Amino acid sequence: MTNEIKPKLYTLSTCVHCKATKRFLKEHGIEYDYVDVDTLNGRERDKAREEVMKISGGRFPTIVIGKKVIVGFLEDKLKEALRL
Repeated sequence: MTNEIKPKLYTLSTCVHCKATKRFLKEHGIEYDYVDVDTLNGRERDKAREEVMKISGGRFPTIVIGKKVIVGFLEDKLKEALRL
């Protein structure tokens, strides 16, 4: 497993797929950064929404691992990207 690149997650606090993604990463000992977009306010929220729109068309969870983008909780793609 390679863990040099810390995944960046764009999530919603109420999204079951987002929670599953966080749980999966935690269970595999993967450190990650995340932003619960729906808990942000004002300009911060607007900026995060713009980023997600650019990266994935506004879908959640959006997971960025290096240059790879995974949209949704896709365990096989996560394992492949993280070399698990």
